[in-house]
Amino acid sequence: MEWSTACPDWQGRIVSGQPLIPFAPLFPSEAASALDVFTALRVVDAPGSPTMGEISRPWILDFVSAVFGSYDADEGRRLITEYLLLISKKNTKSTTAAGIMMTALIRNWRQSAEFLIVAPTQDVSDLAYRQAVGMIEADPVLAAKFYIREHLKTIIYRPTGAFLKVKSFDPKIVTGAKPSGVLLDELHVIAEAKDADRVLGQLRGGLISQPEGFLITITTQSERPPAGVFRAELMKARKVRDGALQAPILPVLYEFPEGVDWRDPASWHMVTPNNGRSITVDRLIPDFHAAKEAGEEEFRRWASQHLNVEVGLALLSDRWAGADHWEAAAEPMTLAELLDRSEVVTVGVDGGGLDDLLGLAVLGRERDTRRWLLWCRAWAHRGVLDRRKSEAARLRDLDATGDLVIVDDMAEANDQLAQVAAQVDAAGVLAQVGLDLYGPADAVDALAQVGIEGDDRVVGIQQGWRLNGVIKTMENRLANGTMAHAGQAMMAWCVGNAKVEPKGNAISITKQAAGTAKIDPLVAAFCAGALMVRNPEAQSPVDPLAMIA
Repeated sequence: MEWSTACPDWQGRIVSGQPLIPFAPLFPSEAASALDVFTALRVVDAPGSPTMGEISRPWILDFVSAVFGSYDADEGRRLITEYLLLISKKNTKSTTAAGIMMTALIRNWRQSAEFLIVAPTQDVSDLAYRQAVGMIEADPVLAAKFYIREHLKTIIYRPTGAFLKVKSFDPKIVTGAKPSGVLLDELHVIAEAKDADRVLGQLRGGLISQPEGFLITITTQSERPPAGVFRAELMKARKVRDGALQAPILPVLYEFPEGVDWRDPASWHMVTPNNGRSITVDRLIPDFHAAKEAGEEEFRRWASQHLNVEVGLALLSDRWAGADHWEAAAEPMTLAELLDRSEVVTVGVDGGGLDDLLGLAVLGRERDTRRWLLWCRAWAHRGVLDRRKSEAARLRDLDATGDLVIVDDMAEANDQLAQVAAQVDAAGVLAQVGLDLYGPADAVDALAQVGIEGDDRVVGIQQGWRLNGVIKTMENRLANGTMAHAGQAMMAWCVGNAKVEPKGNAISITKQAAGTAKIDPLVAAFCAGALMVRNPEAQSPVDPLAMIA
């Protein structure tokens, strides 16, 4: 049997309203039997307590068919073991989740099998539990076959002794668990927990012993830029959908195609598959305007939750104007490649405290074209992972790319920074190093150790509104193509964090405005730019033998 869960034409499909599951159920009889159960379940919080069959749009039935239609009853194993449904709020997410798990419990043959719904909070888990209980209590036949243990939020199916537990996220849920099926609700919130990656790994490990086992994730987008295990799962699902990765995963991702204006209500039907039932596009429009008026934070939250817009460079209302052109200016390059292409280089340094990043920016002026080329690196003290738990997952992600290095001692960070500067100096293209006038003395000392010292080589840069000129210069260069950067994920994050503050006739981008979000490498880039606008010439590296002579 040949099959694939890839859907490389998903953009055309979502625009035209076609199904995002591009294949029929692998085992049609299993899908049909499951649909018989699913569509008969009643939804008690809807007027008239209709059945799932009466209220479900085709996309829901397609998803249910794919989940249960991937089970090979003859072999007793499931061919597609994981499913990720990215769906915005008010598209009957919780009701569908409860219906799927009730269907799994009824269709299951394994004695005493364990099924789990894991939600991020007590309130969300209560909602899923009440939906499942309501489906039982609304049907006399089901009521006779189920035993509900209210105090444990556990539902037991008497014929097999199989049970469904509904729990809020806690690392203890995986202790000794060997579930036959797991449904994760709102993974983007679960991912913020310290042990989220470990728990997900252990849940997957427990499923291995159950060949019919499955893991379903139903989630909206994150209210902040995706990070940690949520980002990892989303990126993997996208690769499978696009055909770049083969894996037994079915991704069904309701998100806007590239180039679609998500601010235009005419496009909202693409990410609102339940339009006309549990939600309508018309109902979303006044909420959209209200969220926009309420300020950036509420606007970001609303767009991520109701339109599945991924928070990033395009969703910040008081963002730096350069952010609009940042992605288009990416030109992947290594430090060595930048040095080889540059006639002169300036280096910027910023940050370095235990609660900051130590940011380094290498800015080259390309031979012949005189374009600016930017490459950056940053360092973080390991203690910041505990002090800034909200950013810990992202810092670990960036550490894995090598753009950011987590160290146990900032002296190590300063030494590494100095070695990068020494590499630039050895190439014979270094003009000057610029850093905060009141900046890190340890970085100055480390630079001196590699022969980069003196007022002509290490220059203090006044920050705040005084960087207005270089901020404007960089945004103009990004827009007109005379500046390129290495396309580093760390810098995309920092640029997305940057907030502009008016200061009289000037603007300022400061760490105070960014709050706990980190922008130190971007400020380092501004420091390097402040030197580059002076049209510098390279200074030859100091020859240690000449100094002795």
